[in-house]
Amino acid sequence: MQPPAPEFEAALDSAFMEPSQPPYRRVKAIVILHNGRLVAERYAPGYSVDTPILGYSLSKSVTNALIGIPVRQGKLSVGQRAPVAAWNNPSDPRRAITIDQLLRMTSGLALEESDSGLDPVSRMLFLESDMAAFAEHAPLQAAPGSKWDYTSGNTLILSRIIRDAVGGRAQDVVEFARRELFEPLGITTATIEFDATGTPVGSMYILASARDWARFGKLYLNDGVAHGKRILPEGWVNYSAAPTLDTDYGAGFLTNRGSHGDADGRMHAGMPEDSFYGSGNLGQRIVIIPSAGLVIVRLGLTHSPGFDMKGLLRLVEDTFSALKSPYLR
Repeated sequence: MQPPAPEFEAALDSAFMEPSQPPYRRVKAIVILHNGRLVAERYAPGYSVDTPILGYSLSKSVTNALIGIPVRQGKLSVGQRAPVAAWNNPSDPRRAITIDQLLRMTSGLALEESDSGLDPVSRMLFLESDMAAFAEHAPLQAAPGSKWDYTSGNTLILSRIIRDAVGGRAQDVVEFARRELFEPLGITTATIEFDATGTPVGSMYILASARDWARFGKLYLNDGVAHGKRILPEGWVNYSAAPTLDTDYGAGFLTNRGSHGDADGRMHAGMPEDSFYGSGNLGQRIVIIPSAGLVIVRLGLTHSPGFDMKGLLRLVEDTFSALKSPYLR
């Protein structure tokens, strides 16, 4: 790539700058695409264009895509009852849970995620060999579709649904993801990790390089199409970015589309109304801004409250400023 414009250098300098005292930001990598073109990137020492970086809950956005593909193929639909054998008894109220409700975190399952180490999701992720089975056996705490409650348990159930829809084995998922998602996008560094039963840990254990995370974001910038080939169903991107109930969460992404206070705050800081973004623990973010043709990837090891959301918003603002540079016209 050509050297970035001086305005981009300033934006990257600001994004990587550390405060004089903790908590530190520890940015690992930033990649910025504009209209599909790489216009800026930078890496911390020890990281490069080829370094796979753990996405944490960016993985939930990939799970969104891995559900979307069989929806496009006619194998699944978001409105159908989730195909979970443990819920087959007609008297089981969990039988009403849909794929849409799992994607939108409105299943009603009692699967608290507090990261305390004692909560059900911590047990699921670190003690259970069959993570999806553990999540599937959680009781309801609310009627499906009535309440939003963020939990990786929903995503593990979706991960099992993906596994079973594409063949039932871990290797089937690897081949499906490579053939249907990664290769069409030009992604070469992605790794999906699995539990002991061969279910992908689609809530947090997907790794990819910063450029490959940006290629993934570009798929959603381009309405689910890559190189002229439709990967995701028509309308899937807008479905994924549409807010759930009274939250700023869509289906695997956070979103500015809606009237939630957090979304209003981001828009006030300069992130456009049509923006949505994947978000993971410790500041892993993929911001997608269709109206500006922008994908901004920011990966780090940030322990500050909000994982340096202020820094991310400043990076978005600085990116818009840089795009006004005559250098880029």
